Amino acid sequence: MKHALLFSVFVVASCGLAYELIAGALASYLLGDSVTQFSTVIGAYLFAMGIGSWLSRYVESRLVERFIQVELLVGVLGGFSAAGLFFLFTWSSAPFRVALYLAVCAIGVLVGLEIPLIMRILRQDLVFKDLVSQVLTFDYLGALAVSILFPVLLVPHLGLMRSALLFGLLNVAVALWAWWLFRAQLARGGLLRVQGLIALFALLGAFAAAGVLTSLAEVHLYTDEIVHAETSPYQRIVVTRWKDDLRLHLNNNLQFSSRDEYRYHEALVHPGLSALPRARRVLVLGGGDGLALREILKYPQVDSVVLVDLDPAMTRLFATAPPLRRLNGDALRSPRVTVVNDDALQWLERNDELFDFVVVDFPDPSNFAIGKLYSSAFYRLLEKHLAGDALAVIQSTSPLYARQAFWCIVTTIESVGLIATPYHALVPSFGEWGFVLAGRRPYHPPQAFAVDTRFLTAETAEAMFDFPKDMTRVEAEVNRLNNQVLVRYFEQEWRQVIR
Repeated sequence: MKHALLFSVFVVASCGLAYELIAGALASYLLGDSVTQFSTVIGAYLFAMGIGSWLSRYVESRLVERFIQVELLVGVLGGFSAAGLFFLFTWSSAPFRVALYLAVCAIGVLVGLEIPLIMRILRQDLVFKDLVSQVLTFDYLGALAVSILFPVLLVPHLGLMRSALLFGLLNVAVALWAWWLFRAQLARGGLLRVQGLIALFALLGAFAAAGVLTSLAEVHLYTDEIVHAETSPYQRIVVTRWKDDLRLHLNNNLQFSSRDEYRYHEALVHPGLSALPRARRVLVLGGGDGLALREILKYPQVDSVVLVDLDPAMTRLFATAPPLRRLNGDALRSPRVTVVNDDALQWLERNDELFDFVVVDFPDPSNFAIGKLYSSAFYRLLEKHLAGDALAVIQSTSPLYARQAFWCIVTTIESVGLIATPYHALVPSFGEWGFVLAGRRPYHPPQAFAVDTRFLTAETAEAMFDFPKDMTRVEAEVNRLNNQVLVRYFEQEWRQVIR
């Protein structure tokens, strides 16, 4: 019995940390700014656990029965937490934060009750020093196990909703196991068994239907028909369609609309590449959808393109799905293209190749993981891969809606000794959007574009380098790895736009 209860400590510790990680990841997916979300969720959760531990002093009798009831409550509340919060967000994002922290605190209080109750149940079999050391050892081992399994196995293969339901099932299993071990001592054993079985079958049913539940939630989250949805180790990928308009969403953020993406990608590629008639080798960082590749491959002088994108799920999807292959012109299957699935910064550190043109097409710097790819350290590394007259182009968020963030990127590029030439273009799905050309020599725009375009002409391109008064330069700090000021600028400015 002692060993069974110690193993229960391992299980409940795993479940307790899992609910904390799931809440933080869900908040990060839906609200952005992962550092803030994880920090506040973890802080609230630990505080609630402290309250639960303090409240355990008032549980004076029927300890096993109370432990079983706590396990059932944790299993049901924690197990259904991800599904409930996700559905709430799709219905209305306004009460989501309140519900998130209420759920975190409620689960935290219950988890805080678990270990003190187990220790008091075990104290009749163990002396105090052995009791504390063994319980805490199993507690920490359980936390270690789930911290490794969560990003490597659980989220990529089960997703957040099924992961939460799985750990809910484990809590209920512990409750039913405790009921079996102590059934002869329980005054209300029959009722506890019925409650446990109801919780078990409810969680099993939800686990089996999790795919349907996720689809139902996303139908309300996205107004258009969902034609593809998957969770990779790095992000939630959703493709929607309305009539002839395909849209890509990553972690609930729109990445492109097929109706106007050509404006963005022509503006991203052609001002720089058309000014380099002798460019042979091109590097694309990000851009796993292949749309920038489509524009680059219009240039017959380009011999080879290396595309480095972190997520193999993205490049696989856009290389295999027929509608998306048509959209990118089957660029990811071109013999001139080499696809590498790797972290861009680490790939640059390991390679010493030089390129004539580099496209940096990362998502906006909404969190610190992406913000490092807009830092002075990254641009210093990027500069080492530029051939003599080479240019790099960096997508740089909106100079209208995130003005200080945009000019922070310009300032950061200049801080490493590169000459920055900013410009902007109107993309209806996003509004005014900004780009920066970077090189060792002043940029001279081409007199004409040598390839077919739907949007750009020499005349319209010239106007892109002129900034109206509400988008002109403002003071901004350099974005360094140790301050990540760009993420703060970006969050503050876009928060005002959303309001």
